[in-house]
Amino acid sequence: MNASAASSAPALLAQLELARSSASQGRILEAEQAFQRVLDIAPEQVEALNFLAMCALARQQLEQAGALLERARRLQPADAETLKNLAQVYRRSGRLEPAVEALQAALQAQPDYFLARLHLGQTLEQLQRPDDALPAYFRAIRDAQARGEWLSDASTPPGLRQGVLAAMRYVDAGRHRLFDNTLQPLRARYGAGELRRMEQALAIYLGDQPANYPHPAQRPLFLFFPGIASQPYYERERFPWLGDLEAQTAAIRLELLNLLAAEQGFEPFLHFDADTRVEDYLIGREGGAAWTGFFFYRHGERREENCRRCPITAAALEGTAMVRIREHAPEVLYSLLTPGAHILPHRGVTNTRLVTHLPLIVPDNCALRVGGIDHHWQEGRCVVFDDTYEHEAWNRSDRTRVVLIFDTWHPDLTEAERAAITDLVGVIGDFNQRAGLK
Repeated sequence: MNASAASSAPALLAQLELARSSASQGRILEAEQAFQRVLDIAPEQVEALNFLAMCALARQQLEQAGALLERARRLQPADAETLKNLAQVYRRSGRLEPAVEALQAALQAQPDYFLARLHLGQTLEQLQRPDDALPAYFRAIRDAQARGEWLSDASTPPGLRQGVLAAMRYVDAGRHRLFDNTLQPLRARYGAGELRRMEQALAIYLGDQPANYPHPAQRPLFLFFPGIASQPYYERERFPWLGDLEAQTAAIRLELLNLLAAEQGFEPFLHFDADTRVEDYLIGREGGAAWTGFFFYRHGERREENCRRCPITAAALEGTAMVRIREHAPEVLYSLLTPGAHILPHRGVTNTRLVTHLPLIVPDNCALRVGGIDHHWQEGRCVVFDDTYEHEAWNRSDRTRVVLIFDTWHPDLTEAERAAITDLVGVIGDFNQRAGLK
């Protein structure tokens, strides 16, 4: 730092503190004057350039505002605040496409910047691009509310309330229309009466009516389907294909043992982002590797190579009532739980499908608990349960436990309901993907 810069630093910090304090207290003129003095001291101060630009924009001085923001962008090309503000100038100038580009760049730099996403939705709506505006608004609201914002008037800045409420109305109407249109061909095919329970499930999903869960331990994370049996474990008699599957246990186990000998193809069952701790889901001596799987299907995608390596297992599974929804189901795997591992209590996404375990290697002191009821696996004997009940599993032995896991349709669902769930979940998944949600 040279002598001139060193001597100006205290003055710069004093003006910045004054400017920020004035702005936070709503004394905008004082803040503008202080930020101008900041800029006089430090012409490359991006925060000051942004504040002064927005003051100019409020006075409809579009050219001056644009010049200040372009200057800020040259200094920090990926600054999300600058890009969001520049987009506002573009919109006021009628340059909607450049506004979209600026907002998309802001969100690339800061994906959780929900205010920029709100502006993106508004701009796309102006451009009459409802298919793009709807997921932008939806993600903006979700991100804001996840951080405690936009939940009420008190948590929404006064200047944003009208725009946020308009976005909420747009999302509500748009999602209803999208999902209702998805079911319309099935109403025509099967008759509206056949989809009565599906209509209720959709209303619950959209928040139009309460779920009224039959049991306090049941809480689906995604979709609750009313009017079907609800219990932690299910009677074998409801699944006529179980006997044929169990009869092939020895051949299926042999394919598993060959894989274990090769030590190839297994991967962690759980994947964690930077904000998630393994310890919140799984306790084990080997961390995330305490629970691994050899997948035949993952998120609905068939693992062709794995199926080729285990042809008997793959063929046996085809005789079950597996759920098939693109990019969602089935999930099918050899599930390995190492000694000392404990899968902590959690819940599944929907009661429209049930989970089946075919136990292949079960040491002593291993168990499954669903809805507070313990089940001790028996090799070669399947257990079917509803994972939307709180459930957990543990291996307190000194050997690895292995079960074949797959999910199948709830037996109470009709052909029409299965078709409706398949189509609706696919469309919901497409929509959430467009919104950038997992």
